[in-house]
Amino acid sequence: MSGPDDVPPDLLAPVRAACLALPEVREEAAWEGVRWQVRGRTFAHLLTVAGGRPQAFARAVGTDGPVTVLMLRSSGAELDALRAGGPPFFPAPWGADVVGMALDADVDWTEVGELLTESFLVRAPRVLREEVERLLPGE
Repeated sequence: MSGPDDVPPDLLAPVRAACLALPEVREEAAWEGVRWQVRGRTFAHLLTVAGGRPQAFARAVGTDGPVTVLMLRSSGAELDALRAGGPPFFPAPWGADVVGMALDADVDWTEVGELLTESFLVRAPRVLREEVERLLPGE
């Protein structure tokens, strides 16, 4: 098992902050990188692909790396648009609602924060979804 030390700190810090700002989120080391869960359901996974490993992620993102990827959940038209939109997004062959995003120096952290919130909303129980939705602009 790896953990947060395998992810560049400048990419981990803003993802961590956005995830931990959401209610009842737990961070833990994943089999690769780090993941965030709400009530035991993973909604974000950040890891680095290097030397073609982990192999499934290298195949999904289309490179042997090095690249840091953020795996998210989405739904409906947004999921379809993200999966079909091309870089930095890519479809993941596991999970009907999973999409990946390759992170680089030009990443739009506002967009990442919005995507993490949406991913949380896909996985969170109704009471937590409603709590977060009340705080969103335009809701």
